[in-house]
Amino acid sequence: MPSLFRFLTVVAVIAGVAYGAIFALANFVNPKPREMTVTIPPDKFLKR
Repeated sequence: MPSLFRFLTVVAVIAGVAYGAIFALANFVNPKPREMTVTIPPDKFLKR
């Protein structure tokens, strides 16, 4: 039984670290806004 508790503790710690990393990336990293241009060929406008 102690090995089960140790395994669950390790899994919980790994999950906590992963959650913390995702939280930090979502809240502390700001993407740089930039303009984007997409050219669409004229034949895409034709209805068939």
